[in-house]
Amino acid sequence: MVCALAAALALAACGKQGAEGGEARPGGGGTVNVYNWSDYIADGTVPGFEREHGVRVNYGVFDSNEVLEAKLLAGNSGFDVVVPSLQFLGRQIQAGVFQPLDTSRLKNHAGLDPELMKRIAVQDPGNQYGVPYLWGTTGIGYNVDKLTAAFGSTEIANSWDLLFKPENIRKMKDCGVMLLDTPSEVVPIALNYLGEDPNSTDPAVIEKGARLLQSIRPYVQTFHSSQYIDALANGNACLVLGWSGDILQARDRAAEAGNGVNVAYSIPREGTALFVDMLAIPKDAKNLDGAYAFIDYLMKPEVAAANTNAVAFPNPVPGSLPMVEEEIRNDPTIYPPDEVKARLFTLAIVPPEVDRLYTRLWTELKTGR
Repeated sequence: MVCALAAALALAACGKQGAEGGEARPGGGGTVNVYNWSDYIADGTVPGFEREHGVRVNYGVFDSNEVLEAKLLAGNSGFDVVVPSLQFLGRQIQAGVFQPLDTSRLKNHAGLDPELMKRIAVQDPGNQYGVPYLWGTTGIGYNVDKLTAAFGSTEIANSWDLLFKPENIRKMKDCGVMLLDTPSEVVPIALNYLGEDPNSTDPAVIEKGARLLQSIRPYVQTFHSSQYIDALANGNACLVLGWSGDILQARDRAAEAGNGVNVAYSIPREGTALFVDMLAIPKDAKNLDGAYAFIDYLMKPEVAAANTNAVAFPNPVPGSLPMVEEEIRNDPTIYPPDEVKARLFTLAIVPPEVDRLYTRLWTELKTGR
């Protein structure tokens, strides 16, 4: 059963699109091979770990869960630590990709947020296989001045109507609209907007989400899961469906550049996806000591705070909050208040047949065929 599931998942994952860079190479001994999302760690984190533990980090990046999954399911990935999103971790657990964690080797594990761990346990029963790294929401990033010019104010950014109503998104076409290249996240958000179960596995329901996305396709310039950061920051995009911290990084880059571009992020009132990116150890990892040391290091409150301060994604370590910059700690788009959290949903494990449907619909959306 596990082998059949792994084969099905590998077939589905290989059909998806994704960009990557900085390949981590197989190794062991004094090297720990880490594969993480792009733009997702403080500059000083890896050097700090190397100094403290005397272990070299071979650090590679990706920007799509599908890219990571294809490598893991192919086997012999050469990675010691990887960072899948929760719903992908869940099905990769089912496929036998990871080894269970020995939490006695993670002295900082006890400091993790119990509420978040309870959410995670729905897809990682008993929190056996993964440790949360960072989390966030998926929402709307926009150029404040361009949006105000088109609509008279930025109020419309508080609703998915801005993106999903053709008469609205049409007004932003000429200044650049970008969507995440991640069907397993974008389609559920479209379904939630339509009042459907975002985690529905009913093909007829999923088709509704695809039709909504097809209705706005003429106004979308690019599908990509990392390029929108710089595009927003330099003014080459004015409206994106993207991840919270990425959009806030774009805001900060624009401010640092002093280029007059004013970027903001919104969690739409209809609700959206809450994602958690997880640290896990592949079954074929070569450097277990290095893997445990690296994961434990990331859970140190001062390290978790430094990562949050750098990339504007919240971390799962409550003890880090006093060290998180005040403007980040008090930003409701980064640490949402309870009434906003109540409208957030987590993404379920997608079975292979639904994944194949997502892949087909997404290919049709992007290519027009």
